[in-house]
Amino acid sequence: MKSITITGSKRESVGKVNTKALRNAGKVPCVLYGGDKPFHFSADETSFKQLVYTGNVYTATIELEGTTYHAILQDIQFHPVSDKILHIDFYQLFDDKMVTMNIPVRLVGTSPGVINGGSLRFAMRKLSVRALPADLPDFINADISKLKIGMKLFVTELENEKFTILHPDNTVVVQVRTARSAIMPEDEEEEGEEGEEEGATSEEAPTEE
Repeated sequence: MKSITITGSKRESVGKVNTKALRNAGKVPCVLYGGDKPFHFSADETSFKQLVYTGNVYTATIELEGTTYHAILQDIQFHPVSDKILHIDFYQLFDDKMVTMNIPVRLVGTSPGVINGGSLRFAMRKLSVRALPADLPDFINADISKLKIGMKLFVTELENEKFTILHPDNTVVVQVRTARSAIMPEDEEEEGEEGEEEGATSEEAPTEE
């Protein structure tokens, strides 16, 4: 997974007065969890642009006075009116410890059901996965090239040996619904006609009294 570098400074004081002063100076107060004890630091608000305001997910490489920490964004607080970042919590990564993260889903291929007028419903745009840091993917591919009208793609079809998807097996990632403008494919029409003919034959067959 790609990483965004954030250069910060250790916080000696974590009181309200100091926090307000940091925000007024264009900095964001942060806390790094996961190690022996929480680590307080701050960084310029502009440093988080690529990490926060994006549909992609990244790990964070936090550089603090000569020491580098690898982490993921765990929680973020925004101002209710201005939407400015008020506070960020990070969780430190270790090579041998599993971590849980929401990973975006990327649709691959073209659905024949959509081509025939069906409606594509992309229900799960992100999936919660658990893996070692080195095995965290940038995204999860969901192949929709076989989805006809009425078909669904479940999380079980996206399983990977490197990570575990933390959703029930019956979770639908994407499906193709019937629409008024949908056109029934020829092969499905033929199946329908054959079914009708078989039904007619059975109805006309003589019955024994």
